[in-house]
Amino acid sequence: MLLLEPPFAFQPVDYRVRIAREEWERRGCAALRRAVFCDEQQIFHGDDADEWDRVALPIAASYCVLGAPEQVVGTVRIGEIEPGLWQGSRLAVHRDFRRVASLGTELIRHAVCSAHARGCRRFIAHVQEQNVPLFLRLAWRSLERVTLHGRPHHLMQADLAAYPPRAAEEVAFVAELRRAA
Repeated sequence: MLLLEPPFAFQPVDYRVRIAREEWERRGCAALRRAVFCDEQQIFHGDDADEWDRVALPIAASYCVLGAPEQVVGTVRIGEIEPGLWQGSRLAVHRDFRRVASLGTELIRHAVCSAHARGCRRFIAHVQEQNVPLFLRLAWRSLERVTLHGRPHHLMQADLAAYPPRAAEEVAFVAELRRAA
């Protein structure tokens, strides 16, 4: 009997975004950051962890199979720098999931809305220059162009009016896949 290959690879459409609470989620966030910022972009060598990881809240986006989370495929971390001032950093999406149209957007939205619910009055991030158009579409503004780790970034600020406080600790969504042209 001849088994035929499926006409396309499995591509999940159900995702969950939440502040990482379980050890497998935290490990998945750290591994994804290493894959993106160390291996792929070569911004850091070996590991991108820093002192901020001790106090920042990691947010994990996981794909789900039959409603159960399987693997972390997106992450960002947030933290309060000073009372009312929050910062996001290390936004990363797994290379194989960058075509999921709303994954990065939902990570950004969950980060800012979660901080807003925790008393954020101003939310900032250093954004790699190639990602600035996405943030502009999501109601952010560039405050200044800076160089970090030898690469062009923008210090950007979110318009909190576009990000109401989100009491839900977890958000599930179904993504429409954007096919590569």
